[in-house]
This record gives sequence, structure tokens and C-alpha cells, in this order.
Amino acid sequence: MTAEQHNLLAFDTSTDQMSVAVQRGADGQRFAHTGAGGAQSSATLIPTVQALLAQAGLGLVDLHAILFGRGPGSFTGLRTACSVAQGLAWGAGVPVLPVDTLLAVAEAARQSQPAPHAARRVLALLDARMGEVYAAEYAFSPAAGWQALGDAAVLPPEALAAPPAGTLLAGNAAAVYDARLPAAVGALPRADVLPTAAALLDLAPALLAAGHAVPAEQALPLYIRDKVAQTTAERSAAGLPR
Repeated sequence: MTAEQHNLLAFDTSTDQMSVAVQRGADGQRFAHTGAGGAQSSATLIPTVQALLAQAGLGLVDLHAILFGRGPGSFTGLRTACSVAQGLAWGAGVPVLPVDTLLAVAEAARQSQPAPHAARRVLALLDARMGEVYAAEYAFSPAAGWQALGDAAVLPPEALAAPPAGTLLAGNAAAVYDARLPAAVGALPRADVLPTAAALLDLAPALLAAGHAVPAEQALPLYIRDKVAQTTAERSAAGLPR
């Protein structure tokens, strides 16, 4: 069985958008839903999963893996994704496939372009709130697929290093922090995309082939910001509202 023939469930709740999709391996058909994310996803994710599985004619035990966006992103959203992935996978006896949300942004951006199979370099940015962005840079080639060009980071927009000209700037952070981006970064071509379940499914073949599926108990979030709250003095010093 090839990766494309697997029955897969994928979801991402790392942003204000909840994205869920089921792939039926028998014919490759996908059943997808997009809705409100954030705190609302904790109440709507499981019913949405159940509805899509019913549309696909599949049960949880028919799945070969459950994919989820592991972060970075909204702390509430990541906890929701991890707990739901772990609970569903544990009960059904299927593995989980954690996927970096910034890689999903890069994949969604690649798929949005006129020539998705061309070699491409992507700077993926997500709004990290608190005046910062989550950032990671990737390179795609038809032969090797995606390669991470360093670790994901959280930093002020002004601190972003300019990648080579022609790099695709992807995600939702550029629109939020446009005035604070270095000129060379702000001038890059853009793809205003979010991490989606479709992008997770598109990434699945390579990730499964590389052995990245893990047991349910390893459905863990990727946090790259240790401190999630600032004191009033820290917010004032950073020029943020108190």
C-alpha cells in the first residue's frame, strides 16, 4: 500500500481557523470542513471529525493514521489538537502523525502557486501575538521534497533576516505586521495562507514514508515560546497596550 492509499484523518486548530479533512484511500477522495478555530474548536472538533468520517463511510478503526498540526500556534488550539488526536488514536489503536504548522503553511503556499512542483523557497510566518511572529524557512525541490533551513523561532518582525530574493512569504503574519517587516522581507512575493488539513494530507506521503508516525501517547505540542504572559511593565516597555 502506498501512502496515497491510506485512510487518513487530518486537522489543524493552531490558528483562528479550524481545518479538518478525511482522505479515503480507496479512491483518494477527500471530505473537508473549515470553521472557527481558537477556543471554539474544543467543542466543535470532535463532532466535525465524526461528521466527515460518516461522509467518507469510514470509522476511526479504518484509519491508518491521524495527522494534526502540532505547533507552533495558539496554545489553546494546540492543546485541543493534541488531546483529540491522542484520545481518538488511543481508542482506535492507530498511530498519530504530528506535523509542524509552519511546514503546513509552506505546503499550503506552494500549492497556491501556478507551478506547485517547481523548486521553491518559503519563509513561513504565523502571528504569535504579543507583537511577535513564529518563523521558519524551507526549501522545496521536486527530487527531495521539503527541507527545513533551520529551526522554527519566535521573534519580533523587525528581527527577521531577509532571505534570498524571490522567496515566497507565506502565512498570516505579514498582513498583521506589514509596517514592522524589514524592507527586504516586506518586498517578497506573498501567499496569505494558513495551515490547513489539506496541506497536512499533501505532506503525509513523505512523512509516512520517512517513518514519522508515532504511538498515540506521543501526540505532543511543539511550543517554541516558553513565556506566554508578560507583566504590565514588560508590555509597556515593548510599546504594547497594558
